[in-house]
Amino acid sequence: MSDAPRLGLIVSDTAKAQLGAIELRRAHDWVELEEADVFVVVGGDGFLLHVLHEMLDRDMIKPVYGMNLGTVGFLMNGPHDGVPIAERIADAHPVPVRPLQMHATSHDGRSFVYYAINEVSLLRETRQTAKLEVTINGKVRMEELVGDGVLVATPVGSTAYNLSANGPILPLGSRMLALTPLSPFRPRRWKGAILPESAEVEFRIREPGKRPVAAVADQKEVRDVKTVRIVANAEKELTLLFDPGFTLEERIFAEQFQV
Repeated sequence: MSDAPRLGLIVSDTAKAQLGAIELRRAHDWVELEEADVFVVVGGDGFLLHVLHEMLDRDMIKPVYGMNLGTVGFLMNGPHDGVPIAERIADAHPVPVRPLQMHATSHDGRSFVYYAINEVSLLRETRQTAKLEVTINGKVRMEELVGDGVLVATPVGSTAYNLSANGPILPLGSRMLALTPLSPFRPRRWKGAILPESAEVEFRIREPGKRPVAAVADQKEVRDVKTVRIVANAEKELTLLFDPGFTLEERIFAEQFQV
């Protein structure tokens, strides 16, 4: 990246983000997104994830600096504070994020491929518990996992749904994945596993007609799946930029001391 990267601005359509971006628009000479070296995304976590998925789908991957004018803002930096945006980006700390690639096959034979930045989750569709066979790198590790479902989370996503399901928080840069069961009934005391990012995880749904299961890659859902294969895609690596002292790594570390 050059000393003076060209910046493209992407603003959520919420009133809060649009109002907050007025001064930001005036304070810098922005370029069209196709010409930008860095994207500045104004909004909340949900909007940032939407933009990242658009980048993956369009194969237009650029470093992203998020500015929080949304609700949670866990993946974002603070709002515009008068410091020139070019200076904030020049001092920012880059964090690499490798998305998961989900390959799902439905019971009727259709195939789907979606990306997930946070997690891929398998969820029961009815009152019947899900029954899943778990395979890691081609070897069956669990013939039958019975419960509400299971998820595979990245380090970025480990503090989201995964943490709510009592999964482990993964440090950034650990190149690990969390395999976390959702309300497991059998094996009842299985807490999940931590896997290397290079692992290929595959689930086969047992009794799919009686116990239908949906697969969700972040917001993209496939219902009535038969098999789901998940791999981390290094070729689609994303870069998030964070202010010094406000890095995502620090926030993930702090999450482990919340009481």
